[in-house]
Amino acid sequence: MREIIFDTETTGLDPRKGDRMVEIGCIEMVNRVATGQTYHAYYNPGMPMPAEAEKIHGISDSFLADKPPFAEMARELLEFLGDAPLVANNAQFDFNFLNFELENCGFEAISLDRMIDTLVLARKRHPGAKHSLDALCTRYGVDRSHRTLHGALLDSELLAQVYVELTGGRQIGLGLADDGSDGGDEGEAVTARFVPRTGQFRPPRPHAASPEELARHKAFLESLDSPLWTA
Repeated sequence: MREIIFDTETTGLDPRKGDRMVEIGCIEMVNRVATGQTYHAYYNPGMPMPAEAEKIHGISDSFLADKPPFAEMARELLEFLGDAPLVANNAQFDFNFLNFELENCGFEAISLDRMIDTLVLARKRHPGAKHSLDALCTRYGVDRSHRTLHGALLDSELLAQVYVELTGGRQIGLGLADDGSDGGDEGEAVTARFVPRTGQFRPPRPHAASPEELARHKAFLESLDSPLWTA
C-alpha cells in the first residue's frame, strides 16, 4: 500500500484569515517502508512573512522572493500525491492549507477520506500523554537532534519513522498481505502473515555425529573428575 507522509509550513494558523502555505515536504512509503521518493517545494505566498512564523521555521521573505507561487507547482504536487492516503500530525491543519491552496487555483480539494492523522492515532494509543512530533520522537526513540527549526521535509522524515511505530513497528515488514487490503482500520497495526518460500527445495543436511566424534566425546566424559550428573 502506497502512502504519503507530509508536512507544511505556513505564514500563520488559518488560511481563511489570509495565511498561506510556504513549504511542503512529502515522503513516499510503500507498506510502511520509505521508498526514497520525496517531493519538496517552497512557495512565494505573495505576502510578508510574520515574525512569529519566521521564528518557528526560519523561512524569510528574502528566501521566498524568487520562489514560484503555489499555482505554478500545484499540478506537479498532485501528480506526486496520486490517490494515496495522506499522513500528517495534526492533519486537519495541513489539509486546511493544502485544500485552500488547491481550490484557490482551480483544483478540487483532496477528500478528507484520504486523511490519516497521527495525532488521533497517538491519542488512542497513549491517552493523556503529549502528542507533538517532538514528544512522539522522544517516546519512540527517533533521533531529532538535527531539528533546530521546523521544516516540512525534515518533519515528514521524522513523522514517517513515528508512523511506523504507531502502526505496529518494523515487524510489519515481515510479510504483508498483498490482497488489496489496507491492513485494517486507521490506528490498527498492519497484520503480518506467513509468506511461503518459493524456489528449489533443498533436502535437510545430516547432522548426526560420526563414530569418530562419538568416540572422542566418550573419552572426554571419562576424563572428567566427579561430574555433576553422577553425584
